[in-house]
Amino acid sequence: MEVQYIPFKETGYFSNLICDYLDKHKRLSEFYGNHPDIEGFRNQIELKKTSFSNQSRSILTIALKNQYKSTKSSELTSSNIILLESENTFTITTGHQLNIFTGPLYFLYKIVSAINTAKFLKSNFPRYDFVPLYWMATEDHDFEEINFFNFKNQKIKWNKKSNGAVGRLPLSNFESIFEEFSTLLNESDDAIYLKELFKKAYFSHSNLADATRYLVNELFGDYGLVIIDGDDSNLKQQFIPIVKDELHNNTSYKCVSNVNEKLAKQYKIQVNPREINLFYLDDQLRERIIYENERFVVHNTSISFSKTEILKELENFPEKFSPNVIMRPVYQEFILPNLCYIGGGGEIAYWLQLKEYFDVVQIPFPILLLRNSALFVSVKQVEKATKLGVTILDLFNNQNTLITKKIKEQSDIKIDFSEQKAHLIVQFKQLKELAIKTDKSFLGAVNAQEKKQLNGLNMLEKKLLRAQKRKMIEYVDRLSNLQNELFPKQSLEERYRNFSEVYEKIGLTMIPDLVTSLNPLHQEFHILNY
Repeated sequence: MEVQYIPFKETGYFSNLICDYLDKHKRLSEFYGNHPDIEGFRNQIELKKTSFSNQSRSILTIALKNQYKSTKSSELTSSNIILLESENTFTITTGHQLNIFTGPLYFLYKIVSAINTAKFLKSNFPRYDFVPLYWMATEDHDFEEINFFNFKNQKIKWNKKSNGAVGRLPLSNFESIFEEFSTLLNESDDAIYLKELFKKAYFSHSNLADATRYLVNELFGDYGLVIIDGDDSNLKQQFIPIVKDELHNNTSYKCVSNVNEKLAKQYKIQVNPREINLFYLDDQLRERIIYENERFVVHNTSISFSKTEILKELENFPEKFSPNVIMRPVYQEFILPNLCYIGGGGEIAYWLQLKEYFDVVQIPFPILLLRNSALFVSVKQVEKATKLGVTILDLFNNQNTLITKKIKEQSDIKIDFSEQKAHLIVQFKQLKELAIKTDKSFLGAVNAQEKKQLNGLNMLEKKLLRAQKRKMIEYVDRLSNLQNELFPKQSLEERYRNFSEVYEKIGLTMIPDLVTSLNPLHQEFHILNY
């Protein structure tokens, strides 16, 4: 698979904050620790090595072994879990929601980025071991964000009522999803594999967490990927001191609010903290904990606690306290010997809001690495683009902007009145000078006339462009169709299309090709030609 690169900034799909982070802009330097380069990883290893205890390693490996009891892990994954007991082993972590059948393509890119970063670090720091790890967001309750996937421009949806953490959801009504998915597949061996993969994931497991673990393990187990579920009583037992601090002192709220005030001067804020950034978690329930009238109240329920009662509840049932988007990264880094978190642009943005909080609770802030982004482009699509006189980079443009630009370039007449407008401006400049010398009251009339005539030229230009588009309708249709193939719904393919659509075309080599082609330390957008 041939790979080409486009700077993230040139795609138009990445925020100023992310572009500045990649460029190491000094105005962001206080919001993170080490940068994802050799020196940064060297520093991070020393930092984490001295702050993560052997006891924490033991608790982690026991939890992972328990979580894998019903999963057939590869030899490499089993070996990686055992390696985590060693003080010379570290994790490279990515995380994501439990989207049905993996959701959008970038789910795979996150995991491949973790696998390849671990490989890269082993080759550069051979005395240490590095384990790629996928954190399942089992405690999320945003069911509407995960209950569908897109396949061949069809939204395949799990119609079910949901309350509480999605990982605990019992699996039901998947027969209709399977039937809808199956009818859209072709009859190839690759399509048969996808059907079987879907059936084994969702028909042979009792809840969404187990189904997702099976699915991800089937796709990536051979690469040594370790899958972790944070919804674990033993893991949360360790986190009790941080939860106590949150309930008593609202530390995360104070720290993140302070950082947001600084960041907001230059960038859009990704998340805003609450005074208590914890949920109360139980079967069919995940609701915010609010402090009011001297009591800790579970929102939308009759459950409430005094200060003494909630601390007793925490000691007895730590698994019932669920961190939100602000505290989840701290929980993750507290229980893992982690060096680096790999996420998308939105994730990196909110992690940059957390550095001060990490410092206050004395947990090393991880290296932040923007996950790989990629676009699959077939030989046939490259040929189409060449015939249309466009580059793949051109196709990243807004469709209307792209069509206008190419119509002007391809047209046999000039559809650009820039010269006429410039000439008009010069003429009116002279008229304004004349008006000022004679009677300043005429200046308003001159300005109004200038605006009217410039607007008239703009209107004529638009009419001429529309006429030329009608004349070149076949070209416009071909150009639009090509862009729609590559950018479904005028969005990046990776944010919309499910992996199965690409797998059906490429087959068994899809994931090995991704592992070979995606380079997480090459921080540019990847074009994958197949």
